[in-house]
Amino acid sequence: MNKLAIEGGPPVRDKLLPYGRQLVDEDDVWAVAEVLRGDWLTTGPKVSEFEVAFAAQVGARHAVAVSNGTAALHATVFAAGIGSGDEVITTPMTFAASANCVLYQGGTPVFADVQPDTLNIAPDKIEAAVTPKTKAIIPVDYTGQPADLDEINAIAAKHGLVVIEDAAHALGATYRQRQVGALSTMTTFSLHPVKHITTGEGGVVTTDDAELARRLQMFRNHGITSEARERQERGGWFYEMVALGYNYRLTDLQCALGLSQLKKLDSWLARRRAIAARYNAAFEKLPELALLSVRADRDPAWHLYVIRLNLEQLRVGRAEIFRALRAENIGVNVHYIPVPWHPYYQRLGYTKGQWPAAEDAYERLISLPMFHAMTDADADDVIEAVRKVMATYRQ
Repeated sequence: MNKLAIEGGPPVRDKLLPYGRQLVDEDDVWAVAEVLRGDWLTTGPKVSEFEVAFAAQVGARHAVAVSNGTAALHATVFAAGIGSGDEVITTPMTFAASANCVLYQGGTPVFADVQPDTLNIAPDKIEAAVTPKTKAIIPVDYTGQPADLDEINAIAAKHGLVVIEDAAHALGATYRQRQVGALSTMTTFSLHPVKHITTGEGGVVTTDDAELARRLQMFRNHGITSEARERQERGGWFYEMVALGYNYRLTDLQCALGLSQLKKLDSWLARRRAIAARYNAAFEKLPELALLSVRADRDPAWHLYVIRLNLEQLRVGRAEIFRALRAENIGVNVHYIPVPWHPYYQRLGYTKGQWPAAEDAYERLISLPMFHAMTDADADDVIEAVRKVMATYRQ
């Protein structure tokens, strides 16, 4: 086995392989250029065209495009009527936006621990966290594997709660042979460059509820009940602001890119699943690693590929493993620092030690490169580097 790059040996790769990256081709460039030559750069026809196509892709009746995934979450919390004194249950194993959106509306995030094998929020922990103040649940489809949505929806129905599914990782995933996007009261998606398709920045909310869709559309447009294009088509000028909304609009330029990318989603999902299968075959018998479980009744979208270190089998900690893999030019990352561990949340009164499964997992997690433009050779470099580092540091 070659000496580790961090110790002066040659790295597995000459250049860094990032953990995630967009793929933009000439069809995408042409689609955006066509809009640039037209009359509408924003609030135009491409927005509704993209929304119709996106809704059809996930099997929902309505889709509302917004400026990013965080805006999508904020819009859903507004549409759900969350306000001061309301509690919303979510997972600590997520990006901060999944909880921040509750704070934006004056509510209180309540964190329920995760299942140790999938790192998705545990339904029994949700049930234990429900109080008379609880108004909603925000499950997160961690890494792209859907959470236990039927069980979560049953808890919501029992207590009269709204379910806002954070599916930023899960575009194209299926749960019990049903597409993610029409399985919860509202579902949010991210269109950031490292996600399955991109609009540069962008987000979408899907729902089957027409009134919720109307509230979402109003919220993304300053709380105004009509949009500029509608007023132009009617030949009128009058509009009314009926709520405190935001400018969370997605442009026609971005929607043109999204429409072009959406056509390639199925093939890109297949590629991510092939990479995941390659990783699984290489890593499932390494004693230093524990892979996340995948439930038999769901097909993940594989936004992330996460390994957990069996630190008891290693002579060093996660920080040393991370640095060693980066030195091999493998762009590893960590997803996520538990949200209530962040200094801002600590100042709000959240304290460490209340979510043992999520907190233990965090100390062991490493995300490996996973994106649909990766070649088999790229994946093999990742495998070689992981094996090299594990062999050097094993007990």
